Order: sequence, then C-alpha cells, then structure tokens
Amino acid sequence: MKTAVVCANGKAGKLIVKEAVERGLDVTAIVRGENQSAAQKVIRKDLFDLTAEDLEQFDVVVDAFGAWTKETIPQHCTSLKHLCDILSGTETRLLVVGGAGSLYLNPEHTSYLMDGADFPEAFKPLAASQAKSLEELRERKDVRWTYISPAGDFQAEGERTGAYILGGEELTLNEKGESVISYADYAIAVVDEMTSGNHIQERISVVRK
Repeated sequence: MKTAVVCANGKAGKLIVKEAVERGLDVTAIVRGENQSAAQKVIRKDLFDLTAEDLEQFDVVVDAFGAWTKETIPQHCTSLKHLCDILSGTETRLLVVGGAGSLYLNPEHTSYLMDGADFPEAFKPLAASQAKSLEELRERKDVRWTYISPAGDFQAEGERTGAYILGGEELTLNEKGESVISYADYAIAVVDEMTSGNHIQERISVVRK
C-alpha cells in the first residue's frame, strides 16, 4: 500500500507519518519546504499545486491540512475541494483530518457540538469552516473519502495510550465521561482506517478509551 500524507510537517501530519512508517507502510510526505517528518520519500509541492498525476501512484492520500487564522480558515473548504477534484473518479482513498465541532449532540442530528454553550468562542470560526467542508465533502460521490473527527479535546502534546473508541456522527464519550484524544492516538486511528478502508464515504470519530 502506497500512502501520501499532505501537509506532513504539521503536528497531526508528522504523527500520522510516524505511525505509518513504524508499521512498515510505504509513506510519502507532501510538504512545501524541508521535510520534517519520518518519511523517506518526499514530494515538495504546495497542496494547491498538486495535480492528478502527482497522486495517481497512491492507494491512500491523507489530508492533514490545517489553518488557524481568519484569512486562511476558508482554505479548509478550498483545499479539500482541490484534492477531491484531482482524485475524482479514481480508486485512491482520501482520508481527511477533520474537526470535532460538527459532531452531533443528538440522535436526530439537529444539534452540533460547536453550537453548545461550552464550545470556546475562539474556535467557532474554525469549526464552522470545517463543518462546511464536511458538508461539501458529503456531496462528492466521485471520491472515496473518509472524514475522521477527533474528540472535543484534541491534545497535541497528549500521551500515546495505544487505545481508542471508534464512534460515528455523534459525540462519543469514554467511560470517564470525557471527549478527549491525543494527536498520537488519533494518528493510530487514521492509520487503522488507512489499512482497513472500512468507512468509505463516511464520517467517523475517535475518543480516548
């Protein structure tokens, strides 16, 4: 299996690459500058400059794009659209590092986590942009995508416990009533999905066990 991780120099991207490499997978890092990940194979190119030819060799492409400023947050939609367009009609699977704000709080799927009173105001623009990108992704019947939402508390420096609970569209809590996961445990879930391909055109979510 040949895998590419787009934005492999980011915090999530690096740990996904590391997890995949340690499992013996064939991993290529796609980065704009110097490769800082564990991948030995590298494509140095901006995400928006990638072409269908760049990605045709891969079985799985992981989109680990992240944007945090007011000016760049809308790129969650435009970057994902670009990747979908160049993967359209191919057998290559697209795994998207998503957000938690769009997880539902009720079985009727009418209430979002990001709309809750406890959701941090500072993260609402990011959550809204990621939710929009997910809704647009759901319309792409021409792409073999999987959207992977982390828990509400997504900890960049959290420990790697090696265990997680797989959820779906709704916010899932662990036995302690927590919605939390480290980037390292999230990376395990991404690589598990990478190797299994069990959730084509679905959104899944993960929380620490």
